[in-house]
Amino acid sequence: MTHFLDIDKSKPEALRSIINTALDMKQARVGLPKGSLDADQPLSGQMVALIFEKPSTRTRVSFDVGVRQMGGQTMLLSGTDMQLGHGETIADTARVLSRYVDLIMIRTFEEATLLEMADYATVPVINGLTNRSHPCQIMADIMTFEEHRGPIKGRKIVWSGDGNNVFTSFAHAAGQFGFDLTFTGPEPLDPDQNLLQKARDKGISITIERDPHKAVQGADLVVTDTWVSMHDPQSARERRHNQLRGYQVNTDLMSKAKPDALFMHCLPAHRDDEATSEVMDGAHSVIFDEAENRLHVQKAIMRHCLGV
Repeated sequence: MTHFLDIDKSKPEALRSIINTALDMKQARVGLPKGSLDADQPLSGQMVALIFEKPSTRTRVSFDVGVRQMGGQTMLLSGTDMQLGHGETIADTARVLSRYVDLIMIRTFEEATLLEMADYATVPVINGLTNRSHPCQIMADIMTFEEHRGPIKGRKIVWSGDGNNVFTSFAHAAGQFGFDLTFTGPEPLDPDQNLLQKARDKGISITIERDPHKAVQGADLVVTDTWVSMHDPQSARERRHNQLRGYQVNTDLMSKAKPDALFMHCLPAHRDDEATSEVMDGAHSVIFDEAENRLHVQKAIMRHCLGV
């Protein structure tokens, strides 16, 4: 059985196959209405459970539309519907759901919830996001980069901001796809050093540079993410803004990167906080291609997990 739990837990050749499949499936749909079915129906007769303990726009819509385009059906379940781990164990929930559905996608808080679901489910489980990682997003980012600039191997990617769950998946991807990664942000928000070392052990350059203007020199891609979570209290939001204000991606910062450097943000964004609207809507930005590609890459991930 093939789960998709984290980028570092999949083989590089499998990840490359997912990207190639996503590109092919996207091309095959050019000009079609969004609700039309794919020419082939790889999920025909399949039921997919989409579990959301955390609120979502892109993940929910892209998975739901993707399943439907491939001929499958979805069952949307919220945290209030499920009460995962409260009343019934996650292990028992996984066993029960496996009797009803063919595939489980879960967007949850704790990585332990994801891993327990995968341990006890008898159908594939996909990580739609945890507090630790966001692998589907970074697969879409790699797809987007390669659409615009060709192979990502050997390129320089710069992350500006907080060493959060999205950065974690970028670090996993650096080791698997062979690109160099630079983190620029304040020391209290540094990523886990063990994470960085595991990537270095695969022979790639992964560095920390406090000065964002130095960090982006020679960058092929500059990436940021929201500075605050919707669940953060006001005091935490103010502290984050004070820590990260110097790491805003603006036109001055982008001018220090390569002339053809791309800008990405996984959205949702707080415009003019982590990135200015001028950058987000400017010539470097591919944020809406990036958002669209969540649909295509997740369709490829589902096919990979189901072997169809």
